[in-house]
Amino acid sequence: MAATEPRHWPTREHRDLFETVASLRTKEEAQSFLRDLCTRAELDAMAHRWQVARLLDEGLPYLEVARRAHASTTTVTRVAQWLRRGEGGYRLALQRRRRS
Repeated sequence: MAATEPRHWPTREHRDLFETVASLRTKEEAQSFLRDLCTRAELDAMAHRWQVARLLDEGLPYLEVARRAHASTTTVTRVAQWLRRGEGGYRLALQRRRRS
């Protein structure tokens, strides 16, 4: 993509992926799909960020989150920024997990 070309979000491909994920009905279906779609390293990175989000949601200080999650403070800060100014995905998922 050229530097002058606008970067659109979400693309048609993104929307198709999101619709596909939303169509999955069980944890087992999600697990199978994500394992086929992602590398182990990608899944590990996503699980790691989710752990950081959950610890931040508990109200722990950044350094404690970094220590418990074995994460860099850079990762903790980035996840915290998305928690505060993202599109609400982390918040929605955290709320739903608290209810389950």
